[in-house]
Amino acid sequence: MTITSLTGVIPPVCTPLTPDREVDVPSLLRLVDHLVAGGVHGLFVLGSTSEAAYLTDEQRRLVVGSVAAHVGGQLPVLAGAIDMTTARVLGHVAAVSAAGADAVVVTAPFYARTHPAEIARHYRAVAGASPVPVVAYDIPVAVHTKLPADVVLELAADGVLAALKDSSGDLAAFRQVVTGARTHQGITGFSVLTGSELIVDAALAVGADGTVPGLGNVDPHGYARLDRLCRAGEWDEARAEQERLCALFGMVTVGDPARMGAGSSAIGAFKAALHLRGVIDCPATAQPQVPLSQGEVERVGKYLAAAGLL
Repeated sequence: MTITSLTGVIPPVCTPLTPDREVDVPSLLRLVDHLVAGGVHGLFVLGSTSEAAYLTDEQRRLVVGSVAAHVGGQLPVLAGAIDMTTARVLGHVAAVSAAGADAVVVTAPFYARTHPAEIARHYRAVAGASPVPVVAYDIPVAVHTKLPADVVLELAADGVLAALKDSSGDLAAFRQVVTGARTHQGITGFSVLTGSELIVDAALAVGADGTVPGLGNVDPHGYARLDRLCRAGEWDEARAEQERLCALFGMVTVGDPARMGAGSSAIGAFKAALHLRGVIDCPATAQPQVPLSQGEVERVGKYLAAAGLL
């Protein structure tokens, strides 16, 4: 796999933290080893599951530099360069590429309302200044703007974008990009990745190139197995594996919605699972996210046991 042809399982790597909320580099590197041993095809650091929005600029650079040095080119390392404006994103692009990232993952600008024409200008400016390929990150729940399929395809045809990571939940638009990437005469080497761990089999069936599953931190072997089954056309077995992973994904609901948001529950569950599996030392999440209770952690353990992971 080259950076211009991303395929397979590319998990968004959790960022282990110490109890005082510093990056736990030894745990981070153990997590990377856990993912590599699980058969993943690339690593995406500083995404939503990585809690990138909560990390300082120095912590972001530390994460990228540590992971890139540790894998030593064994797998491509994609790094989020996520911020509100083009100028701020360009600063992150320079920092993470200097730290060793093989590609940058960039959302639409946010906070201010953004027109599709402004989104296109943003990506063209970023790509024009970036020393590494640019992956578009479609996550409207976080940036409040949906990347239009026609804009994505136009940018892909012009060589501005190397790939799309789609976390929009809009399956019709996702399929439009998949189809356009395959049929547009001007598009070559453009990868379309789904960010939904619950529909990997369906996404690959319609022509997606790969997946970026947050749950892949917990069970990378499962997602690598699912990818192999889909590519081999063993759809009954793939469906069964996808359904097992869907059941495991239920862990993201353990948090009490009366006292925490869905993000605290999901990230907390992933980190609790990694802690219970002995991969990371501490399940702490970044502030102001609410930590899971002991009872909620025990429920995470039950999901792991049911999936055969404890």
